[in-house]
Amino acid sequence: MEWEAVIGLEIHAQLATKSKIFSGASTAYGAPPNTQACAVDLGLPGVLPVLNREAVRMAVKFGLATNAKINLRSVFARKNYFYPDLPKGYQISQYELPIVYDGWLDIDLEDGRTKRIGITRAHLEEDAGKSLHEDFEDMTGIDLNRAGTPLLEIVSEPDLRSPQEAVAYMKKLHALVRYLGICDGNMQEGSFRCDANVSVRRKGEHRFGTRTEIKNVNSFRFVERALRYEIERQIEVLESGGAVVQETRLYDAARDETRSMRTKEEANDYRYFPDPDLLPLVLDEAFVEEVRRSLPELPDAKRRRFMDEYGLPAYDAGVLTASRELADYYEAVAAACGEPKLAANWVMGEFSAYLNRDGLEVPGAPVPPEALGRLLTRIQDGTISGKIAKEVFEAMWDGEGDPDAIIERRGLKQITDTAAIEAMIREVMAANPKQVEQYRAGKEKLLGFFVGQVMKASKGKANPAEVNRLLKRLLQED
Repeated sequence: MEWEAVIGLEIHAQLATKSKIFSGASTAYGAPPNTQACAVDLGLPGVLPVLNREAVRMAVKFGLATNAKINLRSVFARKNYFYPDLPKGYQISQYELPIVYDGWLDIDLEDGRTKRIGITRAHLEEDAGKSLHEDFEDMTGIDLNRAGTPLLEIVSEPDLRSPQEAVAYMKKLHALVRYLGICDGNMQEGSFRCDANVSVRRKGEHRFGTRTEIKNVNSFRFVERALRYEIERQIEVLESGGAVVQETRLYDAARDETRSMRTKEEANDYRYFPDPDLLPLVLDEAFVEEVRRSLPELPDAKRRRFMDEYGLPAYDAGVLTASRELADYYEAVAAACGEPKLAANWVMGEFSAYLNRDGLEVPGAPVPPEALGRLLTRIQDGTISGKIAKEVFEAMWDGEGDPDAIIERRGLKQITDTAAIEAMIREVMAANPKQVEQYRAGKEKLLGFFVGQVMKASKGKANPAEVNRLLKRLLQED
């Protein structure tokens, strides 16, 4: 019997404001525990929340970028529950009237198709504090620095049908919030995390099965693994005659399994009601239009432009627009060398490989795009070969300076003198008479052998095109 998964994701993106959503306390990451939680964040008697305008702007920006509708009137509510890292005993969130609703995002599937994923809503809320377990024996520490940090909770429709689709959607959102500059997307620090709702049903069935929620997964790999395990677990329960229980589960990465945390609450368990300390949030069309004008070029539009303007294949354009920083770097390299495809190959190849090796982000790369562009120009004008260029790039990465200076200092200029290359070829032929005879007898694959020997003799400096041309002529001579 065939089963089908039904998946919806709730993405929590911490907004990149300097202060919290209802107070002036700092949102900077890494401060000593409990040094950035003010009286408002703690809900002490007599304090009143004041809404952060920039958080509102960022939420509207996201809504416009996801083809969503903007509620010109939205309401903050109190979501009541008790947990050690929630000092007020309630969380200020949006419930019935969120600021953003009814949007969508297109994702690319592995088979080349595009699928549209609905976005039910995106609402503003405050983050809770954090429970710390690892540094305390038989105890739990509470750090309230994060309490009050602005969150945008992005709720998808249950349109996802596999763990792979869920990861593709999550990655698309991750790239988008970074493009917009509304979230740094740092998953290790908890800036971008996910709750996954999943159920299974028989193929062809239209009713949803009983769902479970997997809480606080903070990596793409773990989301995929957690969903895969949970889908298999639910199918096994149903096929053995049991019933899936609606509950909240945690993913244990060490054991690669989900385990029960608590029975799943319904909305009425939280006793939502409008926050009496916050007026409804009322926007006007002028504010929305002002935000719309501030939107950058979005990833899908940038990818199409890279294909049209630079003649790049879809794969290259997709890789290069995965982040705004990488796209900007590539464009600067292409402008400096004038060869878009060559620039794409190097940015996706050597440049990205060195970033990954050293654990760096694009802004921290030691090779500026203009310098890489100059290096690629030296390949184009025949000063150096592509192989030698890799040696020069490594030196540039290690801080040895400008490519021209490195080429000059190391004596790496390509040998283009025809007479010099011909002399090397004749020496190689003289040293390998048997191979010359075999080539002339029709074994033309030996050309690669001779090219290799000449390049070795020239220490990689001979112009490969000239070597090939001269070899073909000289090997035919009697």
